[in-house]
Amino acid sequence: MARILVVGSIADDGVIRLTEALRPGAHLNGASAGVRLGGGGANTAVALAAAGHDVALLAAVGCDAVGDALLADLAAAGVDTSLVTRLNQSTTRSLLLIDPTGERTVINVARCEEPAPPMRLLGLPADVIYVRSRRRDLAPLLAAKAAKVMIVAHIPPVEPGARPAHILVASRSDLHANAFQLPENLGRLVSGGLARWIAITAGAAGAHAYGTGEMLTASARSVRPVDTTGAGDAFAAGLIHALVEGRSMADALSIAVRFGTEATLWAASSLPAKAVQRLLKEI
Repeated sequence: MARILVVGSIADDGVIRLTEALRPGAHLNGASAGVRLGGGGANTAVALAAAGHDVALLAAVGCDAVGDALLADLAAAGVDTSLVTRLNQSTTRSLLLIDPTGERTVINVARCEEPAPPMRLLGLPADVIYVRSRRRDLAPLLAAKAAKVMIVAHIPPVEPGARPAHILVASRSDLHANAFQLPENLGRLVSGGLARWIAITAGAAGAHAYGTGEMLTASARSVRPVDTTGAGDAFAAGLIHALVEGRSMADALSIAVRFGTEATLWAASSLPAKAVQRLLKEI
């Protein structure tokens, strides 16, 4: 079991299931499928807690009933919420539009975020820090922690030195086409030279990881997705879990793809605990 600190968001996800694919300018039909716990930080934290790790989430929610409910859901999932700040504003809310193929479109309608970088991060013990945030002011804090703690960070942002981390994770859809000419150079640029690997997910095509002069590939099994929300967050959880177990990067990438693929088979933003526990038995 590892001590893992997740820096990211907690969101109230409102779900609408569409009867047809999104089309610009179209008048579409859909049905409400309720609300559920979401947010990139929360999704990854829940999966890691289900895998048996000691997980704390550094995030913010509002001083509202929605925030109360989400914190209760996280605590029930085994996530330590003592580092979550309560702000006098609305909790982060998103609308998820799920088309008949399971593909999701996310619309952020409210964002709850601390106005200043969370300086308390500097004094927090952890074996791993995972960052699922686009905040650009986290770089000095991560650089200060990197000497003692393994840092895994999602990108974007992609500016030079924006994410001092040992391992970077990105979705192919979030990167410019030029990034794939020399992905390892992108990793060094964004991490300020710290990154040993950059892992890039490609949905149903699996994922690649690029190190110095090395490329690894992991294929995804063919499935019929129910809901692709949180697949990237589940991928990150699987990758971190495998790495803290001492697995090689090749094994960790394969396990991460299995976690990400599994997430598409559930109508949930976070990978359910029973799915995580089954995966752990299989790997």
